Amino acid sequence: MATIALFTDDLTLPESLQEAVEHGEVFTRVWVVELILDLLGYTADKDLCDLRLVEPACGGGAFLSVIASRISASCRAHQRPLTDAVDAVRAFDLLGRNVEQSRAVVSERLQDEGWEPQDTARVAAEWVQQGDYLLTSDADHRADYVVGNPPYIRLEDVPGDRMAAYRRARPTMGGRADIYVGFYEAALQSLNRGGQLGFICADRWMRNQYGRRLRQLVTQHFSMDLALVMHDVDAFEDQVSAYPAITLISNRPQGAAVAADTSRSFGAEEARDFADWYLAGESPTVTTDSHQAARMPHWFPEEDSWPAASPARLAVLEDLTERFRLLEDTRTGTKVGIGIATGADKVFLTKDADLVEEDRLLPMAMVRDTTSGTLDWNGTRLVNPWTAGGDLVDLTLYPRLAAYFEKHSAALRKRYVAVRQPDRWYKTIDKVDHRLTRREKLLFPDMKLRIHPVLDEGGLYPHHNLYFIVSDVWDMRVLGGLLLSKVAEAFVEAYAVKMRGGTLRFQAQYLRKIRVPDPAQISESDRAALADAFDRRDAEAATIAALRVYGLAELPA
Repeated sequence: MATIALFTDDLTLPESLQEAVEHGEVFTRVWVVELILDLLGYTADKDLCDLRLVEPACGGGAFLSVIASRISASCRAHQRPLTDAVDAVRAFDLLGRNVEQSRAVVSERLQDEGWEPQDTARVAAEWVQQGDYLLTSDADHRADYVVGNPPYIRLEDVPGDRMAAYRRARPTMGGRADIYVGFYEAALQSLNRGGQLGFICADRWMRNQYGRRLRQLVTQHFSMDLALVMHDVDAFEDQVSAYPAITLISNRPQGAAVAADTSRSFGAEEARDFADWYLAGESPTVTTDSHQAARMPHWFPEEDSWPAASPARLAVLEDLTERFRLLEDTRTGTKVGIGIATGADKVFLTKDADLVEEDRLLPMAMVRDTTSGTLDWNGTRLVNPWTAGGDLVDLTLYPRLAAYFEKHSAALRKRYVAVRQPDRWYKTIDKVDHRLTRREKLLFPDMKLRIHPVLDEGGLYPHHNLYFIVSDVWDMRVLGGLLLSKVAEAFVEAYAVKMRGGTLRFQAQYLRKIRVPDPAQISESDRAALADAFDRRDAEAATIAALRVYGLAELPA
């Protein structure tokens, strides 16, 4: 069970805080606890008296009961008295009733194992402490293992002064973070060299914005060893929508990692099978009705987001990440960008070719121009306030443009960008880079079910619902074929936000995740195959060619 610890010494909680704490309590099933400890190697064959295990939020003692049994067996195996284990465990909780319950659970379990009541009472009293784990110095709870089920409480539900203290103490808790982010940070910072964290917790921190600082901490200083997704598994005593995953993280340089997923049938027996496979460290993959997993030489190095996909596909993406360059690359002059945002499309976009002076109208590429897969311009133009040099035009030199903007001045002046710069009230949010108009570029509509690169051979400027790629080196038809393939799409699918109906967002940050080969290393025959597939809009042919280029036999589902 996970319970938040908010105060260090006050046993009486405000009613609202008491409700928040109790709302965060989630009971963990015993077999899940057994699995986490097995995966960490916290087993009775080790002399557990000489190791320190910390549980940040012990609740009613689900983890402690199993831990006590293992320490008991370890003491028997190593011929040590139980009292040698008084410093082997430290567990924290806020609620006095949880502390008392956990102590009782520990004492009862140890007595069942045959230990004297006076010794079990002493050990239980030492192991379980009432305290605020997040505000305790890392030095006060150094650990070889940190295990548990951190609390599921939004940070904004914590009283203001306590929330501020948490943010100061645990800087990974940015934005609208769930408080479990702070528990990860505190636990990781407390690990001894080679120490291990094993949590079952919501996995949203791996991908969303509020988890970015935590991902950065892990990426830069720790080794992500295992992500075992358990979204459909009955892992808790109560039904909760927590999207849980077991994560194992070590205080060492990044080493090999395992990505795993489970189905609803994953239970105690299947967990033992998975642990055996994981600890054996031999077979690269495992696939059963209840779970699938794949070993990877490294975890993903990025900190802005970690991908979500099947274990087999994650392994392929990690391999490609290891072997190939990012699409956006200064060595090839390849850049990813977004089209122009005006802040007032109704004013700045027109199909009237005679609206203002001819050289103040810039042909625009719109999403609907890309629908067929080839660029079919429908005549939209930007009423362009920018000179070729990047300055705002002098309206006195363009009387028709000046009259048009003045006619719409009320709408233009109330925009935030105009309020900030009232003397530049007729500017668009973004500047026009006239060099982009002339360049060959691949255009990508923001929202599509499938990746959809469209070639502009030069002459149009993209609207802000279109993303673009330009390059100094790539043949854009060859690159277009590569990006039309399911291999390129797999990168976006793994990182991108998915909309209703499975629609993907092909935004710049996701396109930048795509890895590509050195264009000079692609054979002439593969270049021709990719370009031909792009011209024919044949995604299957593009994928076949791309698999050869990437050195893949297949792309796992």
